[in-house]
Amino acid sequence: MQLHTRTWGEGDRLALLIHGIMADHRTWRRVGPALAGKGYRVIAVDLRGHGASGRGEYTPELFADDVVETLPAGADLAIGHSLGGLTLSLAVDRLRPRRAVFSDPAWHLGTAEEGFGPELFARFKAAPRERIAAMNPRWDAEDIDIELATLGVWDEASALGLAALPGVDLLPAKPVVPSLVQLADPSFLIDAAKAAVLAERGFEVRTVRGAGHTIHRDDFDAFMASLDGWI
Repeated sequence: MQLHTRTWGEGDRLALLIHGIMADHRTWRRVGPALAGKGYRVIAVDLRGHGASGRGEYTPELFADDVVETLPAGADLAIGHSLGGLTLSLAVDRLRPRRAVFSDPAWHLGTAEEGFGPELFARFKAAPRERIAAMNPRWDAEDIDIELATLGVWDEASALGLAALPGVDLLPAKPVVPSLVQLADPSFLIDAAKAAVLAERGFEVRTVRGAGHTIHRDDFDAFMASLDGWI
């Protein structure tokens, strides 16, 4: 499936951005222009079932196939957040960016017994503004507005396509390209033991102190600082 995209900048270097579940390209409203200001042409996708992209079946493999079909190979940088991090890890051997950044990637999803699960994500589509603000106290008001807008156009069935993943170890065996794993503090997806495994496997692992899961919205300046040496 060809995905809807948004582009910032006209630089000589190319950066790719892949959002997480429930979001779309608008989650990168500050990151895209910031990278463009550093000389990148930045392309952000809407994954299938999100934003202005089409609907269909939903599996991690299909998310990855769409990204490969839509985005150019050989970019200088690719960043994937949460589900976008999982998607990037399944596509990176075909996209072959020079560097990859996995921002709090969905490489271990909690089970329903742990308070997570696809059904809970799907029900979040109806979350009111007050709940979103309470869950994300460091977000700007504009990010809350965007979250409500993206939830409005999100196909919640895309969450149910992840039903086979809770409790499954999705950590990559090794980095395909030089790779940074950027973690929230704490991360509910990658705990300290998993972070140590990733480091042993050759990933650089950095934690953004005090940041929640959506690091680039929680603390944009620290998000950008954490990319030092990678952009």
